[in-house]
Amino acid sequence: MQEYICLNGDFVPREDAKVSVFDRGFLYGDGLFETMRAYSGHVFMLDDHLSRLLDSVDKLGIPLKEDKDSLVSAVQRLMELNCLSDAYIRLTVSRGMHSGTLTFNDDYHPTTVIMARELSPYPEEYYTQGVKVIIAGVRQNSFSPLSCHKSLSYFNNILSKEEARMSGVFEAILLNSEGDVAEGATSNVFTVKSGYVFTPPVSSHILPGVTRKTVLHIIPQLNLKVDKKRTSPEELSTSDEVFLTNSLMEVIPVVEVDGKKIGDGSPGSISTRIADAYKDLVRRSLVVRDQSLPAAFL
Repeated sequence: MQEYICLNGDFVPREDAKVSVFDRGFLYGDGLFETMRAYSGHVFMLDDHLSRLLDSVDKLGIPLKEDKDSLVSAVQRLMELNCLSDAYIRLTVSRGMHSGTLTFNDDYHPTTVIMARELSPYPEEYYTQGVKVIIAGVRQNSFSPLSCHKSLSYFNNILSKEEARMSGVFEAILLNSEGDVAEGATSNVFTVKSGYVFTPPVSSHILPGVTRKTVLHIIPQLNLKVDKKRTSPEELSTSDEVFLTNSLMEVIPVVEVDGKKIGDGSPGSISTRIADAYKDLVRRSLVVRDQSLPAAFL
């Protein structure tokens, strides 16, 4: 079956989807991206993903012409053309062709690329048995204005992910410049201690994940207390439970940090409840085909 890519609003066969070597995304990482997941043809939290992208576009001065409605239509049309149900979607925006100067005062025409393909889910044992993580040697730069944006300048995350792979574990946790827990290479981090759920605040120089936001809304509905607070590496390794979130993985429990067991070394009950509640929210969203959190979660 022919696979299509949406390139600057046109739907073209994969082999014809070409971006110039002079594009600033390629030359300088001057751009942004969003990774989304579709269930039964419905892109979960699409509105929130696009709102985050458009907020970053505005803050970083990328003169994107497409509005939210046109991006929604493009994503949905691409899903239909590629005959997808459960899917991985990536939306990439760069500033466009380099004009010869590094400043933003030229007339730029951003490049927009949307890709959608069949989802390859994580192994089931990641959820039933948990995963292992390490504290990365790479640190999140607390002084970088990019720390809270999903930027194409992704090399810190790539280096951390490679460090995890070389260590034989699933994920690497980055500390920020102050030495506090920031986030995973591709995930947000939550801890559980004495029945309370914690996650680093945005002021810890993290990406404000869409799944993180969803989980923060879910937790009070389970009659659990949640707080955003700075977390030290010591607190991470001495927590009762730890779990990771992102749009593709949903909620995955962590059972070991730097070779030290978390709790009894198996997924905790609170992490499991939150993971189940997340899946239930996804199922309910499919019934109403809503692209935002139900009112009960706001």
